[in-house]
Amino acid sequence: MSAILFGSISTVADTSELQRQAFNEAFQAHGLDWKWDRDEYRDLLSKSGGQSRIDAYAQSLGQTVDAKALHDSKSKIFQERLATADLVPREGVVDTIKGAKSAGWKVGLVTTTSRANISAMLEALGPEVQLRDFDVIVDVSDVDQPKPDGAAYSFALHSLGELAEDCVAIEDNVDGVQSAVAAGLVCVAFLNENTARHDVVGAERRVDRLDAQELRQLARR
Repeated sequence: MSAILFGSISTVADTSELQRQAFNEAFQAHGLDWKWDRDEYRDLLSKSGGQSRIDAYAQSLGQTVDAKALHDSKSKIFQERLATADLVPREGVVDTIKGAKSAGWKVGLVTTTSRANISAMLEALGPEVQLRDFDVIVDVSDVDQPKPDGAAYSFALHSLGELAEDCVAIEDNVDGVQSAVAAGLVCVAFLNENTARHDVVGAERRVDRLDAQELRQLARR
């Protein structure tokens, strides 16, 4: 194996509830009577992309909204919440990054969120997880096609100069797993508290804690 690729910020730290709360605050700020409770949000997370999620939800209600403006507000609120949150890395993340570095493997973060969200998450986690821990970081500006398309992973592999069969992806949602598989990667499902009930088709294994050596055993070569 030559690289471990984390597929979202919530594979590094579970930010799912912070994001749900930020969505609801944004809806209120824009005068909408929407409120996503946890059960509804869990269902909505079966698809990636916050702006697309807002747009689809509005369509389901027969409403028209400025999905981009709503999502921009949500992102700003989310980043503000991260700045004061008691955020911690998920189980095994720190040791997995250290183990990868010790073994000479590269580490990537392959998301389709904004660079500002990534920076805010890493700022909240420092010094346990830092920008310098990642050999490549992919954000929404790097690819035209969001997950479940494999473009984000293909971009990361090209940037690292690695082949899919030499790497393992870690994902926390259905579209993320499909994206990794579409790019030819073995993928481990490391679901978060709001995606834990999802039926993740295509994942090689579901885990509750990361371990670098277990990931190594799953690599094709």
